[in-house]
Amino acid sequence: MATVLCSLLLAGAFHSPASATPAQREGGAPPVTLGATAQVPPGVTAGVAVFDRRTGAFTEQVNPGMQFRSASVVKLLMALDFLWNRGPDYVIPAADRTRLEAMLRSSNDFAANYYWDALGRNAMISRMVSRLGLVDTAPPPAGQEGMWGYTAMSARDTVTTYRYILDKAPAPVRDFVMTNLRQSTRCASDSFDQHFGIASAFDRPWAVKQGWAGRYGAGTCSPTPARAAAAPASNGESGAPAAADVDLTRPALHTTGTVGSGDRSIVAVLTLHPEGTTYGKAYTDIGRLTRSLNVPGSVAASGKWYGTWSSDVNVRREPVLGDNVLTKLPAGVEVLVGCQKKGQLVSVPPYSNDWWAYLPQYGGYISNIYISHPDNQLPDVPLCGNSQSGSSR
Repeated sequence: MATVLCSLLLAGAFHSPASATPAQREGGAPPVTLGATAQVPPGVTAGVAVFDRRTGAFTEQVNPGMQFRSASVVKLLMALDFLWNRGPDYVIPAADRTRLEAMLRSSNDFAANYYWDALGRNAMISRMVSRLGLVDTAPPPAGQEGMWGYTAMSARDTVTTYRYILDKAPAPVRDFVMTNLRQSTRCASDSFDQHFGIASAFDRPWAVKQGWAGRYGAGTCSPTPARAAAAPASNGESGAPAAADVDLTRPALHTTGTVGSGDRSIVAVLTLHPEGTTYGKAYTDIGRLTRSLNVPGSVAASGKWYGTWSSDVNVRREPVLGDNVLTKLPAGVEVLVGCQKKGQLVSVPPYSNDWWAYLPQYGGYISNIYISHPDNQLPDVPLCGNSQSGSSR
């Protein structure tokens, strides 16, 4: 993470639209479904909004005003509040630049804890609701003020936040935030794989700020899985239920950001999953939902989607065993296969397989033995060439 001082010239004050009324903030909106393509997987509760900046219209809306606990999506509001009205000669201190970059790129919770306290917790949310004209966003419930992940947000408020960043924020603020979101790391600071939803459904260019919360166990996104005790029950949450209209208990997974050249489309997909859902299952379901959406300017990721089985499946640089592990997949997650080739024989009695699948989004291979298909060689996947042009995203 760069720590060199870099000036952030704030060329003018932020736009401050009229604040939402208490009734608007508390009441939210009744369920709405517009758009013919959104496919919500069984058991999933979703709030969806896709906004085409070129036409100025929504192409998808599913429960756009429904409130969800924000998890790490609230970090967008923290960053904007910190940068608000700093003045044209403001220089981001090196320590703050490091924290902000980690918070936006790798969803670092320690940085979020710091800004949540430094910016006044609930007072910061109230300021941003007024400044951006948010109608469904609200601070954590009474008694849970320390839990920034309990901030309530909706899909439409998330779109409003991105529209502010892209169209109204001073250029240096827009560029700082969006540059960091474009550099989203696959492995988050807590070792969860955060390239689900938008980041897996579409080819670049995209920029994302993701959120996840729930009893998902330990993250696996690294060559060595994190210890279960090191993984929090949820981002910025206590793991304990609280009295509130917003569901604070079911596993949550959110994908938000922009897709396409010139950030043409703003996408917000907020989801809740049944109790006991694994991270890999939630990852797969939000991916399927996101891929079903009408997102102008997007290019669908090419390849064939397949389910996997087992836990801690290694993604390797080459189709051989050894000290070449790039990362480990969430258990049972669906993956995009670009091509396949023969490599080292892998045995998981009573099965053995010497075919390997190349995953372009990871820039590496997994043994076909872990692909949920009865054939060793996948019937509808081409053979790999001598080298692969795909790269880890």
